[in-house]
Amino acid sequence: MNEIFQNRIDAGRQLAASLEHFVGHTDVVVLALPRGGVPVGYEVASVLQCPLDVLVVRKLGAPRNPELAMGAIATGDALYLNESVLRTVPVSEEQMLDAIARERIELHRREFAYRGQRPPAAVEGKTVIVVDDGMATGSTMHAALNALRTRRPKQIVVAVPVCPAGAEAGFESIADEFVCVMQPDWFTGIGQFYIDFAQTSDEEVQACLASAQAWQPKTTTSGEDGGAHVASTEGGKA
Repeated sequence: MNEIFQNRIDAGRQLAASLEHFVGHTDVVVLALPRGGVPVGYEVASVLQCPLDVLVVRKLGAPRNPELAMGAIATGDALYLNESVLRTVPVSEEQMLDAIARERIELHRREFAYRGQRPPAAVEGKTVIVVDDGMATGSTMHAALNALRTRRPKQIVVAVPVCPAGAEAGFESIADEFVCVMQPDWFTGIGQFYIDFAQTSDEEVQACLASAQAWQPKTTTSGEDGGAHVASTEGGKA
């Protein structure tokens, strides 16, 4: 294993190698966090030959330091606040509410851009592998899992190419398995472990989801999304 990934495709392939114990399981679904997690999740879903969908999450950037996650929101009004960050960064109630409102607009935009009218992948009673391109504070992943738990999966697996050493300890109570390719002691940001960490576009996300339809059979989803739906996955665009 190299100490750095060439790009998200390379990271996804290395992550998939760590998840090969799920090959052949028929109840697995990969949910990727847009945007950067989708190319990674695509490689994982390709190896496992399982459905790929998105779980939209938006980081709540701290005032005057938007790269620092003071929390995150996810589909279904899930909210996670990073108490360790909030203890060190002064944030007023108004600033927090403004951040939530601003990111909720972008969350809804992405939901429609990536899925349109197609219902979310059925996950009730299934093993769900939640994939991102890396983890720093863990805020976005926590929000994602808060949203996912309401959909009653059988098992939740957190899977990322890189995260700080010891990060899995924060997920012991909310995830059944934690898989990570690299957990360095020296960690300043996800991008330091990629040669190419260019921003993933909406078009790339849409292309990954559309391409993944090739190995997804026609399915029927019901119950968890508020009714019965027949989702044709034979060549249709996600």
